[in-house]
Amino acid sequence: MAHDLLWGMTPEQLPVDAPVWVIDSLGAGQPVAVRRAVSAPGMVAVGVRGRLREQRFATVMSVDAIQRRVKPEDLCHVSTDRDLPAIRALNRLRPILNGCGWVWGVSGSAGFELASGFVALHEGSDLDLILRTPQALERSQAQSLVKILDAAVCPVDMQLQTPFGAVALREWAGSAGCVLLKNATEACLVIDPWNPQEQAA
Repeated sequence: MAHDLLWGMTPEQLPVDAPVWVIDSLGAGQPVAVRRAVSAPGMVAVGVRGRLREQRFATVMSVDAIQRRVKPEDLCHVSTDRDLPAIRALNRLRPILNGCGWVWGVSGSAGFELASGFVALHEGSDLDLILRTPQALERSQAQSLVKILDAAVCPVDMQLQTPFGAVALREWAGSAGCVLLKNATEACLVIDPWNPQEQAA
């Protein structure tokens, strides 16, 4: 699933035109992140990250090469000694999110660092979270959650993972109309992310 981290991809599996930093990242043993994109049978769409924010490389990985998989929800109880705003925000939010009744997880730079041990966070990093929402999250619940996230010591972005794709929590909480739903094939405007057949015109 999107945001899962996978180990096992090597530089040899990269296309010949891959940048040097991509080869270095995989050569160091870094995991790759699953992307929302359609791929051929036996392959999974992934992204390689570099040291810089703009260093993101989209490619595909053979399913047979996967040696280990870590999901965002596997990381919600992983701790670190690093004293950074994103980690302080995570530590503060953890008991609140644990009590919300939904399955949640850590993605983005924080998830990457917690899962792999490779430094990805800095003082200015946001905290990226996901919330598994197989059933609809009421807008009032979403608005309450946004208030909690807004009280954190750094910007916090949360994606709601519906059975049909992902929608930004803030967008769902703040909109009375259409929201952008992203899945493997497209991003489309919908009225209800849990019932996307009722698409907006």
